[in-house]
Amino acid sequence: MNSVLVVFITCPDHASADQLAIELIEQRHAACVNLMPGLTSVYRWAGKIEKDQEVLLVAKTTDTAFAGLKTCVQTLHPAELPEIIAMPVSDGLPKYLQWVNAETSKQ
Repeated sequence: MNSVLVVFITCPDHASADQLAIELIEQRHAACVNLMPGLTSVYRWAGKIEKDQEVLLVAKTTDTAFAGLKTCVQTLHPAELPEIIAMPVSDGLPKYLQWVNAETSKQ
């Protein structure tokens, strides 16, 4: 079984977040993507402090499917430098982790 990852991706609006989430599922780059609206991001960009309303995507994937997920996000995301941060899952319900593996396998 492949290692499961949780990936954080921010999008500037619900429409781009929804499109990206659907594409990640259709292409089997992720088993599940949660869209969490209402996120406020504060960051420095091009020498000045920015504050934006964003949608956070939380994707569940595997280490093997991550490369495809990353490429898909970089291709579809409207930002010049999209946030893509992956964290390993150290433990979880075995049947859920198996499901993530099954859903991200190319069939």
